[in-house]
Amino acid sequence: MPLPRLLVLSLGGTITMTGSGPGGIQPKLGAADLVATVPALAGIAEIEARSPFRVGSSSLSIENVATVAGEIRAGFNEGFDAAIVIQGTDTIEETAFALDLLVDDERPVVVIGAMRGAEAPGADGPANLYAAALVATSAEARGLGTLVVLNDEIHAARFVRKAHTALTSTFVSPFLGPLGLVVEGRARFLVRVAPTPKLALPADAALPPVALLKFAMGDDGRLARALPALGFKGAVLEGMGAGHVPGTVAELAGELAAAMPVVLASRTLGGPVFTRTYGYPGSEIDLVSRGLIPAGFLQGPKARLLLTFALAAGLDSAGVGQAFAPYQ
Repeated sequence: MPLPRLLVLSLGGTITMTGSGPGGIQPKLGAADLVATVPALAGIAEIEARSPFRVGSSSLSIENVATVAGEIRAGFNEGFDAAIVIQGTDTIEETAFALDLLVDDERPVVVIGAMRGAEAPGADGPANLYAAALVATSAEARGLGTLVVLNDEIHAARFVRKAHTALTSTFVSPFLGPLGLVVEGRARFLVRVAPTPKLALPADAALPPVALLKFAMGDDGRLARALPALGFKGAVLEGMGAGHVPGTVAELAGELAAAMPVVLASRTLGGPVFTRTYGYPGSEIDLVSRGLIPAGFLQGPKARLLLTFALAAGLDSAGVGQAFAPYQ
């Protein structure tokens, strides 16, 4: 039986970085270099390695990730059975969620990175790449959308987030934990999740600028007030707790929601935005009544991506609300 065909795309990140001294490590390796460090991959899949980008993931743009989504779709049309995207861990949760929204296919897409540079003692990149190949070629991974695999854990794109600046166990999924593990050379899935609703973008769609603002004690809202004049077409407001802002800002939030779609997320790292518990000025009931759209369990960065793609797809405020409905 022929081996499955696996498309490996490298965008850069710590996993590709080498160098030492005061200048620090920098992204230098490509996809083919990384594949060559794991000879066991030859027994798992027939691999084609490409390197569309070579940057730290903090420098990736949403347009870059949309390009990668297009390359994956094209690869699936060419007959590849799965895809692995290699990048830095700083924005893995955003890339993975964006791909989950933009790649409408049963075939697995797995996003990986590393917490240690390629030349560091105990470099975790090769192990993560090996585990990703096992997951990507597993029949059980089909239909689960985009996955994140690091430290032998398998996470769903919509739930995963980076939780530590240094540990190899940095990725967590607060709502349900990992979907499974890689153990004894096999991907073992313990939980399955419903597919994420997809968004089809026109081929020539421009990605509108969407702001992400985090509110804190005593915030007077002056940044939010400036958004329309700065050219933003939408905004995500990360409120406190279950989705709250200072009462003095509530009216401004409503005015902003009348000018553009505004999504209400929580700066808290666990739990959904409420919709019907608190009723004081600036509470979630107040803000939703003023036209803000609750993000549900999506954190701010992912809510920003969904809003960006929803606007690029031509959805109005009502359509944006429907796009967020599955995440409530």
